[in-house]
Amino acid sequence: MKVLKYSISFFSFLLGALNQLVAQNKVSELTVVYDYSVTSGNSTNPVSAFEGTTNTIYLKGNLVRVDMASPSFSSATIYDSRKGSGAILKELSGQKLLINLSSKNWEDINKKDEDIVFKKTPDTKNIAGYKCNKVIGTTKAGSEIIAYYTTEIVPDNKDYNPKFRSLDGLPLEYELTNGNFKINYKVSKINLNPVPASKFDIPKSGYREMTYEESKNLKAQ
Repeated sequence: MKVLKYSISFFSFLLGALNQLVAQNKVSELTVVYDYSVTSGNSTNPVSAFEGTTNTIYLKGNLVRVDMASPSFSSATIYDSRKGSGAILKELSGQKLLINLSSKNWEDINKKDEDIVFKKTPDTKNIAGYKCNKVIGTTKAGSEIIAYYTTEIVPDNKDYNPKFRSLDGLPLEYELTNGNFKINYKVSKINLNPVPASKFDIPKSGYREMTYEESKNLKAQ
């Protein structure tokens, strides 16, 4: 009888583990497009300067590319976590800049998002056909992040967006508070097909090159 109980218990454990694996879809390649909007103060109307802006993430193994595109500017950040190198490409007012990145630069860019602890809530929402759980987190600077993420898509590359490294899934909608502004990202497209390797090529000409340190000095001017 004890053997039978043990067998049933072990079978139930295996069934539960199998169901969890089926529910989760670990992916090494992914394209996800977010609509990007900004509101100021208590207003619910988006700031017009950011209308039509999109944020696109491409994942391919250890490679990540993040494109921000609007009618007035565009930028792309490309990073290889295995090599510890990458670049930021910017086009603004007719200028094309290429900022080289090292692993230390990448850490510096993302240090504000380190060690964010998310608290789970009982709230859920259906986004793009996926069930999403609501979590709330706080950055080192004290800014709040409200996110809805699905456990049905789990990126293999946890470093593609360090602020969500601790989540066991993919955020499909999230909102950041930055001073008087609220920045909202909401998914508009998900593609699980392979991403062309050319997406992660860094241009060898046509851009004014500078180091990460030089780019920081440029911002301070």
